[in-house]
Amino acid sequence: MYKKDANYQYFSPKKDFQKPENFEVMKSGDSATTNFGDELSIKRSKRHLPPTHYMLKIESFSILSETVEKYESGVFEAGGHKWRLSLYPKGNKKMNGSGHISLYLAIVETENLPRGWEIYVNFKLFVFDQIRDKYLTIHEADDSSIKRFHDMKTEWGFTKFLPLDTFNDVSHGYLVNDCCLFGVEVFVHKQSGKLECVSITEKPANCTLTWKIENFSALDEKSYSQEFTVADSQWKILVYPKGNSNGKAKAISVYLCSCNCLLSDLKYFAEFKLRIRDQINKNHVENTDWGFSQFLLLEDLNDASNGFLVNDTLIVEAEIMAVSNIKLFA
Repeated sequence: MYKKDANYQYFSPKKDFQKPENFEVMKSGDSATTNFGDELSIKRSKRHLPPTHYMLKIESFSILSETVEKYESGVFEAGGHKWRLSLYPKGNKKMNGSGHISLYLAIVETENLPRGWEIYVNFKLFVFDQIRDKYLTIHEADDSSIKRFHDMKTEWGFTKFLPLDTFNDVSHGYLVNDCCLFGVEVFVHKQSGKLECVSITEKPANCTLTWKIENFSALDEKSYSQEFTVADSQWKILVYPKGNSNGKAKAISVYLCSCNCLLSDLKYFAEFKLRIRDQINKNHVENTDWGFSQFLLLEDLNDASNGFLVNDTLIVEAEIMAVSNIKLFA
């Protein structure tokens, strides 16, 4: 039966990521979460597993840092899109990153993407601890955080990825013999799902099907009415003239069937009545369940004085008071 009360929840994209303003050095093997007031938390942890998608090894880092303000890595592919790392060896000064390593993930070669494109991504950035043979992983504390790349925002990352004092301290293992290694993992969330939209129509038009069954005694053990449409959904009445049971038949069985459910895995809901009309006294027999195996006793059905069966004609009706409408969008 259709229920009229339902609760709905609405989800919205998370608040845009705010970059951290300070950094807390971890001891080897530790993991840490740093809070920045009203800003989101940043998580730093270490692992042995290398980054999945791309690594950038820099030899003679000191020379590079004196030569370029920003270094862009080669292009790599992940999740069907092209990316690169953007490294500021002395920090992104325009974003108040002085005194730090700044590291970002940037999407590239977007010219062929459709107008208004959006790509949702989980990613992690890494730097290799050469002493302990572990990768320092830096990402938001919420592992499920998703970044939205679009034509007005093609780069995400950390302006204060790592303090230069920490990075240059050999004891931390990030810069050894003027050599360092950065990395990234990129997981793109494909927008290939479908949208299912459900609404309920109350008191729909043309909501009653009247099935006049002539030569009722000649029916097979089960019979369907013609198909009828109510609020864009299709329905049939099913009758077992001698009952739908394994035992001795005692009653006629009547059901309402959804034709739509036979064509898909979707569920449809309806509030309805099934009835057998009393053609003489107007004392109709009604049932509000989805169907009834013992809708009307055969002895009452065949009693001419009750008016259900007249000239071997039976009238069965289905009246739908409310019905769900389901639409799928790609």
